[in-house]
Amino acid sequence: MANKLQILKSKIVNLDVLLRYAHIWRFGGNNIVFTNGCFDIIHRGHIEYLAQAASLSNRLVIGLNTDSSVSTLKGPNRPVNDEQTRAEILAAFGFVDAVVLFSDETPINLITQLKPDVLVKGGDYNPDTIVGADVVRANGGRVEVIPFVNGFSTSSIINKILAQG
Repeated sequence: MANKLQILKSKIVNLDVLLRYAHIWRFGGNNIVFTNGCFDIIHRGHIEYLAQAASLSNRLVIGLNTDSSVSTLKGPNRPVNDEQTRAEILAAFGFVDAVVLFSDETPINLITQLKPDVLVKGGDYNPDTIVGADVVRANGGRVEVIPFVNGFSTSSIINKILAQG
């Protein structure tokens, strides 16, 4: 019997391992969808977004911002959850095939090397300005924008908690 925690942790990979996985997946006839984000406090909006993203292809890969990049993007009090915690929460979803951490300002390096078949971002993005969209399209892939679930955001959760303080 497989150890479920080991299976979960085996989904959290570095770029070299991810590229090996991608080769195996493609050899098996699978396509890859890629999305990225901070995913600091997982909420219903994240879950619905990721489930919809996973439905667009056979394999879902998530590029996860490291703690240092989240702080740069969101401010010194973020992230609330450290990168290992965030990675394990994402890897726990059955529809997530791999989680890879990145510390760059954008995931362009990941996208360029992975060459996903589908690149997905949330509803506040314009498909033509999404980082890596040009790379994905140049390799025959497509870019999808998934609408947000209204009323759900990490910032609103934090603000609600602080207001109750």
